Amino acid sequence: MAHPVVHFEVCGPDAASLQSYYADLFGWNVDADNPMAYGMVSAEEGGIAGGIAGTEDGAPRVTFYVRTDDLQATLDSAERLGGKTVLPPTDVPGGPSIAMFTDPQGNAIGLLKG
Repeated sequence: MAHPVVHFEVCGPDAASLQSYYADLFGWNVDADNPMAYGMVSAEEGGIAGGIAGTEDGAPRVTFYVRTDDLQATLDSAERLGGKTVLPPTDVPGGPSIAMFTDPQGNAIGLLKG
């Protein structure tokens, strides 16, 4: 696969309760010991790593992130095909570079430089 799914994200208005819920439900190890309280979920065998976080606007969402070598080129392609950029290439403090777009039907898709 040229552009594999490499990360998932589950977000909602109360990050701590979501982190606890998924840890209890699936037995996931959720580590939120970081300045952003972003709950990192380790990859299990056959799975991908992810995160559980809060949202500033209170709206819940689930997003998957696709690896690409060129965030801007991928955003340009997404727009050419009818999508819309919602987050330009951004460096996460202490983390990867990411971007986000919506597809023509409004689904948010994340990009992760790799």
